[in-house]
Amino acid sequence: MNKNKSLLIWLAVFVVVIGGAAILYGWLSSKEKPDNLAVQSSAASSQPEESSQQSADENSSASSEGSAETTKAPDFTVEDADGNQVSLSDFIGKPVIVNFWSSRCGPCQSEMPDFNDAYEELGEDVHFLMVNVTDGYWDTLDTAKEYLEGQDFTFPVYFDTALDASNTYGITALPSTFFIDAEGNAIAWASGAIDRETLQRGVDMILP
Repeated sequence: MNKNKSLLIWLAVFVVVIGGAAILYGWLSSKEKPDNLAVQSSAASSQPEESSQQSADENSSASSEGSAETTKAPDFTVEDADGNQVSLSDFIGKPVIVNFWSSRCGPCQSEMPDFNDAYEELGEDVHFLMVNVTDGYWDTLDTAKEYLEGQDFTFPVYFDTALDASNTYGITALPSTFFIDAEGNAIAWASGAIDRETLQRGVDMILP
């Protein structure tokens, strides 16, 4: 009798543990959903953690009514693959997508094929600045280029060797992506990996 009672107790505990684990897994999964596009609607700051955020749907509505404020995307300077200095302002005139990444960042690697597909489809209409955070420790020019050599990416890659771009945009997590319109306004941003659908939503927000 006691053995049966003990068995029932252990079964009950097991069910509770499994149930709790399932709930926790579901919560964590929802947190990791690559649909984390936020809108830059305040001129207060360019940094994500200090920005006023809305959902993308709310922003679309606000933009159509002309009530959303705009914020100029701060300029920065990085290096191209040949070591030439390139600034964000060089690309203004067309919409720009700036993506901060590292070759040692798994989420960065997971989203890069989607960015490459988008570049091959939209590269004539949108500038893609794939900015490697080349801090000399986590990533160096050698490790970043070594990673790229093993890929089939066609998008242009830039190297933030002086961390001018990273510091200007307050990058504390990778990947991070910024969507900038043709006038140089910061329209939206995403912290963490995004999927192709979310990337397209950001593109739609900056294309005329």
